[in-house]
Amino acid sequence: MKLLIVESPSKAKTIEKYLDGAYTVRASVGHIRDLPKSNKDAIDIPGGFIPKYEISPGKEKVVSEIKSLAKRADEVLLATDPDREGEAIAWHVKEAVGLKNPKRVRFYEITKDAIKEAIQNPTEIDDNLRRAQEARRVLDRLVGYDLSGLIWKKVRYGLSAGRVQSPALRIIMEREREIRAFKPEQYWTIEADTETIKNIKITLGCDKEPRDINEVEKIIEIGNKEEWSVKSVTETETKRSPKAPFTTSTLQQTASTRLGLAPSRTMGIAQKLYEAGLITYMRTDSTNLSVTAQDQMAIVINKKYGANYAHKNIYVTKSKNAQEAHEAIRPTDANKENAGLTDEQQELYRLIWKRTLASQMSDAKVLRTKITAVVGAGEIPTFSINGSRMLFDGWLKADPEARGEDVELPKVAKGDILKLIEIRNTEKFTEPPGRYSEAGLIKELEKRGIGRPSTYASIMKTLEERKYVEKINKALLPTDTGEVVSDFLEMNFPNYISDTFTAEMEDELDDIATGKREYVKTLKDFYGPFAKEVKAKDKIEKVTNFGEADASIKCPVCDGPMIIKLSKNGKFLSCKKFPDCNGARKITGEAMEGPKETGEKCPDCKDGKLVEREGKYGKFISCSNYPKCKYIKKGEGAPVNSTGVKCPKCKTGEMAERRGRFGIFYSCTNYPKCKYAIKAKPTGKLCPTCGSLMMLGTKTIPERCSDKLCPNHNPHKLEKK
Repeated sequence: MKLLIVESPSKAKTIEKYLDGAYTVRASVGHIRDLPKSNKDAIDIPGGFIPKYEISPGKEKVVSEIKSLAKRADEVLLATDPDREGEAIAWHVKEAVGLKNPKRVRFYEITKDAIKEAIQNPTEIDDNLRRAQEARRVLDRLVGYDLSGLIWKKVRYGLSAGRVQSPALRIIMEREREIRAFKPEQYWTIEADTETIKNIKITLGCDKEPRDINEVEKIIEIGNKEEWSVKSVTETETKRSPKAPFTTSTLQQTASTRLGLAPSRTMGIAQKLYEAGLITYMRTDSTNLSVTAQDQMAIVINKKYGANYAHKNIYVTKSKNAQEAHEAIRPTDANKENAGLTDEQQELYRLIWKRTLASQMSDAKVLRTKITAVVGAGEIPTFSINGSRMLFDGWLKADPEARGEDVELPKVAKGDILKLIEIRNTEKFTEPPGRYSEAGLIKELEKRGIGRPSTYASIMKTLEERKYVEKINKALLPTDTGEVVSDFLEMNFPNYISDTFTAEMEDELDDIATGKREYVKTLKDFYGPFAKEVKAKDKIEKVTNFGEADASIKCPVCDGPMIIKLSKNGKFLSCKKFPDCNGARKITGEAMEGPKETGEKCPDCKDGKLVEREGKYGKFISCSNYPKCKYIKKGEGAPVNSTGVKCPKCKTGEMAERRGRFGIFYSCTNYPKCKYAIKAKPTGKLCPTCGSLMMLGTKTIPERCSDKLCPNHNPHKLEKK
């Protein structure tokens, strides 16, 4: 028996199909070992930064099965993803299972030919690449553990910091400060509707945007009085060259702009396309295309658009650490214009197909025209209009969304008289720089050398999950919590979250991957000074408030002064005498809705009253003396959002909406006496097969049974049978 191990179950199915039963293919389902959570002792620092790995929870069965199969196998191939992470997974499988001499194969695309070729040319596990991944993992754990621990003590419990996420947050905050400091300036735009000698309307814009209303009035006065004529007509033929095929970052940026996909979502969809054998590996910073791929593209272009559209283009990869043996992200079969199982997969595949095909096509040719008009003897600024006309669409034929609008101008000649119809002005104000979108931030991180292709999506996801930023109409807006964390780090650790330091650290990790640097020396050179600086900051005072509130805003309870504090939900105003006085207001100074009294006394402290509050998981009842008394009421009488649907188990309670660690679920109001619960909102109907509650489903299955064992839970399976 021959055993081949990959990391994804869907990838395993595709590969097994291509190997015609020659290999038993199994998936590790991602990493099988990791550092223990929240444990600094997981790394032996004095011993040389040796990580103490353990089998990841839930992976015991996977390890056991692979070990059992490996004992019976004549040959074991490790075919995890062809990057640092994949190299690390392969090494962990080898170590955890106790494999003696496994062979390493790398699939840059999952096609029959590529798989067979890789299997015929196996190599060893690249220890330098694996060490680079380990260095990144250890480094991130040490930085995150030490910085987060300090922030917990000095700012607020539950906050975190990271080696790469913190510089990204700093960049967002720098832009936010620019926006806040921006002072808008008044200016005017002036437009004139004119008519050519052939009675064709043409709207010209003033080539100057005056800052003075007197100058505006002068331009309009002369414009209405003097004669208008064409001063010049300039025509310039320009070329628009196609863009390089996608790298990880450019795919994330374009998918965000065109398809509205978050980077993490884009990578998840791309992973599915790769595993299905539809695209090449999607974590790459190379713009290289193989000769075979270029030839295949040329055949498709010739057939679909014509020989004059095909042009072999070679792109220079900008990333100095790009692995040219890797390719850009491209379709494995250029003949497939559409592919994918879901709408999102089809949209992303189509985007990749268009970009790759366009990259091997001729330049587009555009005729740009500019008409400039003069008023009278030229006492006031000239007016002009720009237009363009496509002479040859070239690569835009394959990617028309990149074309933009053609603005064709009427034919006029120098000296032609223009008849003024109307001249008008519009008051405007200069705008501050825009906030970063996810696509914009990825571009900025790449430009500054912060992070790598495999980390961009996780950086975005972490910032949102930590509630350090919120996305509003695609713009990333720092939250109060994000601002406080960034301010603290910028004040106390400016060097460690600077562009220069972060980019240099990334280069050093890349040097470990190529064997130019040693693992221990790199970590020692970094961690020694870093640990000392963190220890030194342990002496700084705790940040209990973030400044005094406006003196005119008084405590609603004792009428005393107030200060700015930070809660899980953002900044608010607290009485300066807290905890002796619980008075609080919103950050705007408005009255904060206090907890609603229930009329019951606290059973723990006796002198407190039970009040209803709003928390992370919805409403709850607790003692009014919090934090001195931390009593929370549970069970009957606790607030619930009932759906009005009777519980099918106890018959007396109702199904109510609740929030838990994993989101919204629905359970009986008689909890804990009755523990009946379902995942989705009940419809009020009972399943005709098993009698359980029916609940809301998906677009394709609007309603389904809440019992997983019932056939009505997933009707699609019945249809397939």
